[in-house]
Formats: sequence, structure tokens, C-alpha cells
Amino acid sequence: MFSSLLSLVIGTVVGLTQSRIKRLFGFSTISHVGFILLGLSIHTVESTQAFMFYLIQYSISNLNAFMLIITIGYSLYCYVYNPKSTSGIEKQESTKQVSNKQEINENNSTLYDVNNSPIQLIDQLKGYYYINPILSLSLGITLFSFAGIPPLIGFFGKQMILSAAIDNGYIFMALVAILTSVVSAVYYLYIIKQIFFDKPDYNLNDELKSFNANGLITEKNTIVKKVHIKINNIVISSSLSLSISIITLVITLFIFIPEELLSLANILALILFNI
Repeated sequence: MFSSLLSLVIGTVVGLTQSRIKRLFGFSTISHVGFILLGLSIHTVESTQAFMFYLIQYSISNLNAFMLIITIGYSLYCYVYNPKSTSGIEKQESTKQVSNKQEINENNSTLYDVNNSPIQLIDQLKGYYYINPILSLSLGITLFSFAGIPPLIGFFGKQMILSAAIDNGYIFMALVAILTSVVSAVYYLYIIKQIFFDKPDYNLNDELKSFNANGLITEKNTIVKKVHIKINNIVISSSLSLSISIITLVITLFIFIPEELLSLANILALILFNI
């Protein structure tokens, strides 16, 4: 039980200080592990069912989040990143705020190493909704699910854990879990604010604005069709877009199709509990 409390508090508090997206997801995972350990430590059939369901839904949501971050990174290869200068910052801003902005800009200038992933800072997601609304909405839904916003699948996972804790007398742990869940929603909402409400720091590469190439569609060494490839024809692969679409629909529409995942969680819980 102490490990659950520690995971909830550390994952939430340290996550609030992160500026890198993968580190934020890492500490977010620590916070979610606190919920998982809470369900596992109660050790009843109901809590084990809640534990298995939470593990399934969080794995699905986390997979979708990382696929989206990778996809967003690759979709920005046609753009040039130009973070706004801090020289126009209003005078009433504190010295600490100025130094933070300067530190972010200095970090941005070192992000083009080929060994680094395309998206590293939360600040790099700024205004992405204006570039690709569909991927932005999918990421927003996934982040809301992490925060436990109804009627998304993450809400039901947290509800099952908290119900099992309260039913078995773990009132203090349930209160801590609720409090940390509310606080952790802050950094999820901060990402959403960056994506949807800030203006983007990206400009389309000047060399690609007039990009026009000829291509051939062939079948069995026979030319089927001649096509002209423009910047609008550069899209993500169908397999990746299909995977993201299916997982996002599962997260969003779980309330209408709960039987399959709940049945799977119940079966796994009965097997684990009987062992």
C-alpha cells in the first residue's frame, strides 16, 4: 500500500515540472502505476478485476499516445520550426519566466540531431491543431482518457479502482488517488492548451511550397496511371492511421461496447485470483 501511495504522489508532483514530452509520459506512468498497485494490493475478486481492466485500458491508451507522438513528429518533416524570440516579452513578466523561455529556446536549438526523436519538448506541439486537426483531436482524446474524463475508457478504469478501494475500507488511499488524479490533469490540460489554443511555431518549408513531381502507378510491370505528387499528397501510412483510428474509437466509444474488455478483465482476474 505504501508503494501505491509513493507512486501516486511522486508521479504526479514530479510530472508537473517536466518540459519534455517523453519524461512527462514516464512520470505519468508512475502515477498510473499507483492506481494499478492500489487495485492489486486490496486482493479481492473485484479489485483484481479492476486491476486487470485498468492495466488493459492504460496499455491501449499509452500505445496510442506514443504512436501519435511518433506520427506527429514525422508529419512535421515538411515544416521548419521557428520558435518565437523572447525579445518581445512584456516588461511585467518576472525574471524567472524570461529565463525559462530562454532555456526552452536554447533546448529547441539542439533538437535537430538525427539521433533524437522528432518531438521532444511539449513546446514543440504548440499550435499543432492548425497543422493536422485529426491527429490533434486523437491525441486530445487520449490525454483526456489519461486524466479520467468521462465517458472515456480511462474514467471507468479509475472508477473501478476507487470503488474497490472504498468498498474495502481504504478511504484514505481513495482520497489520495482522487487528489493526485485531479492534480495530474493539470499537465494533461497544459499539453491540450498548447496544441489547440496556441499559435504554431511551424512554417512550411519554402522549398516544398511549389513541390511537384511526376509518378507512376504500376501493376505487374504495366503502367496503370500517371500521377502528380504535391505537398498535399504526403500523408501518413494507411496501417498507422488505421491503428490510431481504431484505438481512438475504442477509447472514445467504450461506453457503448464495454462487454468485450470487461469480460476479458473478469476472466484474467479469476485466473489470477485463483492462482
